[in-house]
Amino acid sequence: MSNSKVVYDGWMVRYGRRKIGRSFIHMRYFVLESRLLAYYKRKPQDNVVPIKTLVIDGNCRVEDRGLKTQHGHMVYVLSIYNKKEKYHRITMAAFNIQEALIWKEKIESVIDQHQESLVANGNKYQSFEYKSGMDSGRNASSSDQESQYSAAEDEEDSQPSLMRRTTIGNGPPESILDWTQESSTLASQNTNNQAFSRKHWRLLQCQNGLRIFEELLEVDFLPKSCSRAMKAVGVVEASCEEIFELVMSMDGTRSEWDCSFQDGSLVEEVDGHTAILYHRLQLDWFPTFVWPRDLCYVRYWRRNDDGSYVVLFCSREHENCGPQPGFVRAHIESGGFNISPLKPRNGRPRSQVQHLMQIDLKGWGVGYVSSFQQHCLLQMLNSVAGLREYFAQTDERIPPRIPVMVNMASAVPTKKSQKIHLTSVHNRSQSLDNAAKMMDEYSDEDEDLQIPDEEVAYTIEQETKRTAFEEEPVVEIDLSCFSGNLRRDDNENSRDCWRISDGNNFKLRSKRFCYDKSKMPGGKPLMDLVAVDWFKDTKRMDHVARRPGCAAQVASQKGHFCLVFNLQVPGSTNYSMVFYFVTKELADGSLLQRFVDGDDEFRNSRMKLIPSVPKGSWIVRQSVGSTPCLLGKAVDCNYIRGANYLEVDVDIGSSTVANGVLGLVVGVITSLVVDMAFLVQANTTDELPERLIGAVRVSHLELKSAIVPKLEPDP
Repeated sequence: MSNSKVVYDGWMVRYGRRKIGRSFIHMRYFVLESRLLAYYKRKPQDNVVPIKTLVIDGNCRVEDRGLKTQHGHMVYVLSIYNKKEKYHRITMAAFNIQEALIWKEKIESVIDQHQESLVANGNKYQSFEYKSGMDSGRNASSSDQESQYSAAEDEEDSQPSLMRRTTIGNGPPESILDWTQESSTLASQNTNNQAFSRKHWRLLQCQNGLRIFEELLEVDFLPKSCSRAMKAVGVVEASCEEIFELVMSMDGTRSEWDCSFQDGSLVEEVDGHTAILYHRLQLDWFPTFVWPRDLCYVRYWRRNDDGSYVVLFCSREHENCGPQPGFVRAHIESGGFNISPLKPRNGRPRSQVQHLMQIDLKGWGVGYVSSFQQHCLLQMLNSVAGLREYFAQTDERIPPRIPVMVNMASAVPTKKSQKIHLTSVHNRSQSLDNAAKMMDEYSDEDEDLQIPDEEVAYTIEQETKRTAFEEEPVVEIDLSCFSGNLRRDDNENSRDCWRISDGNNFKLRSKRFCYDKSKMPGGKPLMDLVAVDWFKDTKRMDHVARRPGCAAQVASQKGHFCLVFNLQVPGSTNYSMVFYFVTKELADGSLLQRFVDGDDEFRNSRMKLIPSVPKGSWIVRQSVGSTPCLLGKAVDCNYIRGANYLEVDVDIGSSTVANGVLGLVVGVITSLVVDMAFLVQANTTDELPERLIGAVRVSHLELKSAIVPKLEPDP
């Protein structure tokens, strides 16, 4: 071991795949130091050479690969790598979620410390070299084979696009984002809601200690046979991890808290966060006359940075899970659980559990007896009360191992036993991540605030300065000379178009955010959105601002400055949505000017996107979320600085989190209305309050309206 301070250590599972194709799982002793992560065959003594090491610096990332089944065990897998050397990585796993999350938080905290040193040293990072003679020692050790193939064995049989990149955070925020407070009134009272939602719920009844809500929003894009969404909200005295592990189980334990569960099995494990499941329902509504129901659905889950868990359901067809004799196949339009932490009471952890379902039970009972659907739906929602009573009657809180699901191939006989290759189901399922949290996993609440050592008083002079800043004269720009291929239409009901989104729908950091976390409406943006382009091509489209006649080139000819955001959507056909924001000139010394002229490290740490889906299905709204996302930490961003423009190429395909959200969104994009706000994050009192660069609303976009751009060769 080196002489550096040990931050955390302990036994963990070593997980991977060797070059010859055989997978392995065994215990190794991991040691995290202030600049190094290493693992050993046994607890190390002085001068013991590690099997493998990874230098930890500000460029490292912790990749959350989710749950994996390996050699009869279910493990939670983490992969740590340096983004500049992605093939040099260490993969570790745990048999319970709590232990994996402790390691994740410890490693991310070390990475955060190095990132802070980057800022303190003027973004010049001094690399660290591990000098213990480990290379020569390793070559002579009995672990030579494991070390030699360490890079290869970490490469799983899944595609690289399935790798999930998580943000580097400093722990959960003080307050919790609660998506149940979705009405505009509640949003105005809760500063955690980053964008206002127009969705409303009606309290239907209180039953078994639960509040049962019914959706009031008119959803014209859903099947007529599908009922409105309903959700149950309750409090369970248990940690989010304990509840999550029960919710994920499909064995006999589930029957102890879910009265609508008969049995279930795994159809296919798509990736660590997505699986196709088969589920038989146990419904008690006249079972003599009504056939039992079963389900085949994709289940996607994520853990948010605030410690909450989201589990989403949506029915999918699978050729290895066809109709079963004696069962009617029901259809889940959307559903799932949201498990959020609450403050402990009397020393016991508490969590709020919300269970939403929107389901069509099919069959004759739905059409002839109106009470059938609601009765069965309430029975399923009562599982929240079952969770509460399950933990209320349990004293032992030993972290259990993650349950392993029985594969459907051994549980339900099928004609096809060969490996199944999903088409549209697989493509959309592998893309289903938070999370979301697109963008809500990258909460701006997790960012360190650079508060000065001596607290700056919030004086009348500062308030006056802020008021004058807001009322500075507006310089009008002639918008008639700018054009893009996606048309602008300010009619609220128009389709396949864009319009300016109201900046007051977004909550930004106020002048006092460093002291009281308060936020305020976004207000008027700093720049004008003058055009939007919607492109497609067989390859990724980089540096689109070089295209002759585009808004960036027109702005440059007129002496204006243009900020271009190129959102690159991967797939068999690559799409790019390009936004052109224009201003007469950048204010010297402003945060925006520092962002434009700064280096990539600074840009990655400040470029923020706030998404929102005012209109769309519940599962899409929860996947996209409304939490701010630091783009440079979530995905790979490439910055091209031109004479009078800066283009930001956002490669959404570089992250499973973002790519997963798009995989879900693209399939229903014509039914969606999406809002996006761009801004530079303000961290210090001198930089606050935050100001919007601009905001846009894209309505009911059509894929066929995209055009192939004519790009000049990039010099």
